[in-house]
Amino acid sequence: MLIARRAALRFALTAIPAAYVSAGIVSAAHAVDALPGARFVGWAQNFNDYEIAAGRMALAKSGNELMRGFATRMIAEHSEAAEFLQKARSEAGVSYAPDPANPPNTTAVLQRLNALQGPEFDTAYANAELASHIYAVDQLGAYSQNGDNGALRRYAQAQFPKAKEQLEVAKRMAGGRS
Repeated sequence: MLIARRAALRFALTAIPAAYVSAGIVSAAHAVDALPGARFVGWAQNFNDYEIAAGRMALAKSGNELMRGFATRMIAEHSEAAEFLQKARSEAGVSYAPDPANPPNTTAVLQRLNALQGPEFDTAYANAELASHIYAVDQLGAYSQNGDNGALRRYAQAQFPKAKEQLEVAKRMAGGRS
């Protein structure tokens, strides 16, 4: 079982952007610059879409109540965030500009998660959530302070504390690593 857990952890860590992986441990000690408005919108929409899809997958694949509770929360909160983002984007006059080069590569993460079942899925999901929320806290924090558009900055300011709370739960799910 320990070998399977280690293999699942290595598998999950391949989905985490290299900037976050140091000797197999995820680290949040770094600073990022705010993305330009259109790229921020693209990242934020991608993040919301990913969290909703990953949450639905977790509800279908996990029997772990902590994972299922977190997944339910992610679906609800990111559905609401997506609506808020749509309004902020409209107010800002910013086009949706998805940037597939923005980490994390959510399509690849979802494909990896889809291939797993049971405890291996739970481990990979927890690690993917940890990585995505570390990145989200970075992006939302940077944009909330230095974003180039007031409406989008208000979106980031509203989402930033939620992302920090979600990160704390993701840390617990992933075994306390930070």
